[in-house]
This record gives sequence, C-alpha cells and structure tokens, in this order.
Amino acid sequence: MLAEVVHGPIILGGGGHARVLIDTLRSAAGVVPCGVLDADESRWGQRLLDVPILGGDELLEDLIRRGLTHFLVGLGGARDNRPRRRLFELAANQGLTPMTVAHPSAVCSSWAVIGAGTVVYPTAVVNAAAELGVNVIVNTGAIVEHDCRVGDHAHVSTGATLCGAVRVGALAHVGAGATVRQGITIGEGAVVGAGAVVIDDVEPWTVVVGVPAARVLRPADHGAHHDGNAGARGPASVPAGASA
Repeated sequence: MLAEVVHGPIILGGGGHARVLIDTLRSAAGVVPCGVLDADESRWGQRLLDVPILGGDELLEDLIRRGLTHFLVGLGGARDNRPRRRLFELAANQGLTPMTVAHPSAVCSSWAVIGAGTVVYPTAVVNAAAELGVNVIVNTGAIVEHDCRVGDHAHVSTGATLCGAVRVGALAHVGAGATVRQGITIGEGAVVGAGAVVIDDVEPWTVVVGVPAARVLRPADHGAHHDGNAGARGPASVPAGASA
C-alpha cells in the first residue's frame, strides 16, 4: 500500500542512472525520494538502493492526490534522449515540478544558468555564463566551459569536455570522454561518440566518431524525429565503440 501522504520527489525510471541520482539527491540536500516508477513489471516491489519501486507511470495520478509535488527523471540517455523527454513532459503536464540538483562536489558558477530538472553529477564543472536547458544531464566529471549553451534534454556524458562557447542542441548526446573544440555547434539530436574529438560543426540527427570526429551516419528523415511517437525513428544504430 502507498502511504496516505507522500513525502519527497518521485523518480521516473529505475536503471543504473537512477542509483547515482538517488545518491546525489541525498548528498546535495538530504532528500529521500518517495519512490521510483519503472515500466518493468518484474521490478515492482523491489528496491533501488533503499528506495522502493512502486510500479509504473500510471501511479502518478494517485501519488499526486496523496501530495506528490516534485519529480526527477531517473532514466539515463544513451544516444536517443527522447524517452527522457517523454517522461519529463508526462510529469510536467500533470502539474509536477521538476527538481534541479547538483552534487556538492560539482562546481557550478553563480553566473551559470541551470534549467529545471537538470542534474549535475559528482566533480562536474559548469563555468561562468554557461546555460543549461531543462532536464539536462551533466554527468560525472564532465566539463561545460564558459559561454556554452546546452539544449533541453541533452546529455553531456561522463568525462566529456565542452570547450568555451560550444552550442549543443536539444536531445543531443555527447559521449563519454569526448572533447568538443571551442565555438563548435552540435545539432539537435546529434550523437558524438565516446572519446571523439570534434573540430567541426555536427549536423542535427547525425552521428560522429573518431579523432578527429567524422560523420558515420547521414541524417534520418527530419520529420520522424519531432512528433514524439513511439514508432518514430531515432538516430540509427551506432558502430561498436561509438556509444557513450
């Protein structure tokens, strides 16, 4: 049975990324989530760390009636960040407020702008005049330098570096350990493979890998990426070693 009164935020999605999110919440603000919602029925009734997996997304309405007010997206993003956007919009459209959190070991300039629902993980750096959109992940040890702009629902993966004045489009994914040269633009929905060094602009909905980074996949049909339907095509499969 769910508690009559709900305390703490709900986490949407219960994979490995959510474990780090739970730890970051506790370290940053002493906040204990009320639970996790996950689509995998086999996990219902289990615990993620010490947080119960209550059930699926259909429980949101009941939790709201019981006093739920805040949420975070616990689903990580590897290549395709649209599932994270879907969860964010699901909760926001029901009137819940996204929490923004930064681990205490992260360095976030007071001159940076950090959007609602964004999470900055341990030892990451967000420098002066950088702007992060909503529901962005700046993962462990990543660096977002001065004057960068990171669009909504994008993911800057573990150890990645965005040099000064880089533009990262909405839903884009910058893979683990990648480096993006100053002033570069990464288009909407694009994927930068792990360890890549990007010295030229990256077109929307393309995949680049290597040193220096080169395009390995052409843009998919542009219209398929914007309707949010479950059957819409995402970025095509990434070659071995290219993912984050």
